[in-house]
Amino acid sequence: MSETSSTPAGADAKAPFELHYFAPDPDLAELVSSFYFARIDMPVFDEYERADRPQFRFLTYADGEYVFADGHHEAALSAQVIGPTSGRVRAICRGPTCLYGFGLMPAGWAALMGDGAEKFTDRAIDATDLFGDWIGEASAALLGTDTVEERLVIANNIVREILKQDQPAPLWFIRIVDRWLTESASPQVPDLVEATGMSIRSVERMTKHYYGLSPRMLARKYRAVRAAAILARGEKLDEAELGDAFYDQSHLIREIKRFAGATPGQLARPSSYTEATAKGRKKLAGRVSPMVSDT
Repeated sequence: MSETSSTPAGADAKAPFELHYFAPDPDLAELVSSFYFARIDMPVFDEYERADRPQFRFLTYADGEYVFADGHHEAALSAQVIGPTSGRVRAICRGPTCLYGFGLMPAGWAALMGDGAEKFTDRAIDATDLFGDWIGEASAALLGTDTVEERLVIANNIVREILKQDQPAPLWFIRIVDRWLTESASPQVPDLVEATGMSIRSVERMTKHYYGLSPRMLARKYRAVRAAAILARGEKLDEAELGDAFYDQSHLIREIKRFAGATPGQLARPSSYTEATAKGRKKLAGRVSPMVSDT
């Protein structure tokens, strides 16, 4: 079991918010980014989530909503799939709850949905509509466990059950895109086209299908959330990389606010949620893709 645990600095076990990250089992590493379990014990939780990959989530008490970058609202449900997001997402939860979820890598999305990710960008889907009553039974089993070890075994098995891989994804393409996004502070679309040996139109079609965004928007998203994660962890941005990635300070501020929901100044004093997310993912480095741990 690979766990990372994040709570606000100096917080005790009864803190109103805590978040734990876990690496998936090795056979799921190219399908699942990470598992995460969160406890929210406050009257209202109202935070911006950064632009992210698709998520599959279970809530013990679902009274809230997601507000996406385009202004679209979706009610939070007890079992829900959230598509890839093109910008910050406002997440609102009323009343104490526990959240159990996992992120979907592009190959995992293809196995789960078998449909273009761009159709679900900035949208959420009722998981019961997709999987029927079985997902409710799986949710009950997950939420009814007493230990982290049991919960993680059930979570991995839920993923194996729902990700049948009836729609195998072209892993060669996904690996190229992931390297392109992680090996440079400012990924350039011509470099991706050259690496794939495909036409720009084919590359655009496939990135939209598996990542939900065009190559240009995908590069902007990961460039911004990588910088935001560095700041939220209390680290400094590399000046050379900063110059390559952003035109000037104003450009940096605009991009990070759009994709991470906060300015660099605010990230220097991150909320408990933002700090826990950034530090928790970083602690998974070496056990998950850099796409996960670095952003």
